[in-house]
Amino acid sequence: MFDRKIFITAASVTVHCLIGCLIGEITGLFIGVSLSWTPPITIAFATILAFISGLLLAVISILKKHKISYLLAIKTVWFGEVISISGMEIAMNGVDYYIGGVNAVSIYDSIFWLGLIAAIPAGYITALPINYWLVKKNLKKCH
Repeated sequence: MFDRKIFITAASVTVHCLIGCLIGEITGLFIGVSLSWTPPITIAFATILAFISGLLLAVISILKKHKISYLLAIKTVWFGEVISISGMEIAMNGVDYYIGGVNAVSIYDSIFWLGLIAAIPAGYITALPINYWLVKKNLKKCH
């Protein structure tokens, strides 16, 4: 059964997750494309940075809100963030690769920006139902 309150919470959590992922994703894409890395290496690098920045943002948020240890903060966000970020990254990188943004010659190439602009809503739309389910099952702690 659909729960409006859970949906609103999931939508907010997904925005927070998207911001964290984008910090790493964009940084990785900028570096990979600027250094002319192959698309698989660029995607792998961007994905690793997205996981690091997404998890770090979630941990910092939990630390500020709850005044707990780093280890407990990591344990609190680990499961939900990994599932959410995985869905988001698969969608974002798939769209970016399909459009050709990751194959751009440079970050000044319009296809780079088109791929990124299309990837962002794809990541959000993919992660939203995942986060809805995680929040509904109390498997994702809200920051």
